[in-house]
Order: sequence, then C-alpha cells, then structure tokens
Amino acid sequence: MGRAPPYPADSSTEEQRMDDEPLSDWADRRAAKVGRLRAVPIVSGDGPKASHLNPDAPRAIERWNGYAWELHGFAANLAEARRILYPDADKSPAHAPPPGRPLAPGKGKHRKPDPPRPPRGRK
Repeated sequence: MGRAPPYPADSSTEEQRMDDEPLSDWADRRAAKVGRLRAVPIVSGDGPKASHLNPDAPRAIERWNGYAWELHGFAANLAEARRILYPDADKSPAHAPPPGRPLAPGKGKHRKPDPPRPPRGRK
C-alpha cells in the first residue's frame, strides 16, 4: 500500500498555500535583514565557536548582503565585537525608568515556600 502525499493533490489547496503571504510582504521582510552584522570567532579546528567559550579570540565581523554573509571587518576580542555590533548599548537612556518597587510581603505562587515545620503536639 502506498503512502498518501503530505498535501492533497487538490489544486485549490496548493493555490491557497502559495497565496498565504503576499510577495511584497516577504520581500520587505527579507530587505529588512540586509545590513545585519554578526561576529564569528576565528578559531582553528571544528570545535564549538560560541562566543562565551573563547572571549579573547579575534572575531570576523560579517554583514548580510541579502544573499550571503560577507566580510565587513575584524575585532580583537568579544568585547570589541560587541561594541561594533551594539553601538547604542554603552549609551545610557536620557529618561531612565524609575526603579521597580520591591516585592511586597506575602506568599505568592512565585515565591519559595517556607521550610516544613515540625508538628506541634503533646510530648
């Protein structure tokens, strides 16, 4: 017995899938990603390349051109790469929100429960 195709062979279903999103919306979403930067650690071997594992390793700064990542620059380490990727992170906002209220006393669901107490009774 053969398997059924993942989608019905009905042409109206196929047309509906194709028309779920207008092409202009897709193009706008794709164009918004052009110019995005990322930092890639320059390490030898096939090991992990997560930023937190080699914070002192140099970084290649790459830029998305809409089709592929292309070399944009270099950074000496993770701290310098973050300054390039997030230039506004060092600036403090002009109108910082006031600090939040401290937690009020009580036993909410999100709080740690009290430790169990020994039972009270006669000796």
